[in-house]
Amino acid sequence: MTPLPTAFRTVPLAHRALHDRAARRPENSRAAVRAAIAAGYGIELDVQLSSDGQAMVFHDYDLDRLTGQTGPVRNHGAAALGRIALQGGEEAIPTLPEVLQIVDGQVPLLIEIKDQDGALGPDVGQLEHATVTALTGYAGPVAVMSFNPHSVARCVEFAPGLPCGLTTCDFAPQDWKPVPPRVLDHLRAIPDYDRIGASFISHQHDDLNRPRVAQIKAAGGAILCWTIRSPQAEATARRVAHNITFEGYRAALPAA
Repeated sequence: MTPLPTAFRTVPLAHRALHDRAARRPENSRAAVRAAIAAGYGIELDVQLSSDGQAMVFHDYDLDRLTGQTGPVRNHGAAALGRIALQGGEEAIPTLPEVLQIVDGQVPLLIEIKDQDGALGPDVGQLEHATVTALTGYAGPVAVMSFNPHSVARCVEFAPGLPCGLTTCDFAPQDWKPVPPRVLDHLRAIPDYDRIGASFISHQHDDLNRPRVAQIKAAGGAILCWTIRSPQAEATARRVAHNITFEGYRAALPAA
């Protein structure tokens, strides 16, 4: 288990970077990343897999919501994805190495590896390997996480010194319809935390009073949370969480 760097407990994390379509900064875009850095925020972003095995900075499995294209991200190579424009901005989909070059250790960077199994199962490894490979030699504060414990375990296997954690929630069945109920029941209890060598969780903000969250915190694990959208929600979450992932407002930065 590699501890989460201290910066992740103190610097608020901009969800999918500091995105704002009105300001021409789509989520997970280079512009949103640069804006977060300029404001002094940490960055949370997502990666999906291209058809040629590259880690692409993009949240959804399909292109439909965020671009003018349709269909799965993983049906396209990295070069082709790099030509697909993000709606609400001036840029196309970036690779993880491109974003790492921009961040360059200036702020904490939290990378969520999106499940590639389809049902939070064990058919993973390629995106995890691509992510870890991209991070080779990166010197700034960085950590990876996933809802899929198999994904986190592979990251620990590929990069034992990389801080890894679980993205967690109440796993309500209506929000996870492709996933078997028995899997959701298992994950809801966060039983894999110690087994896979996690050092933190990023938990659903309105489920932070779950006893398992308190157990992890009492054992020294870092508690992050998602996704905070107001100062009032932030104040409530911080009664439990060490730090927040936020969007839609400007979270307070720690005093200098």
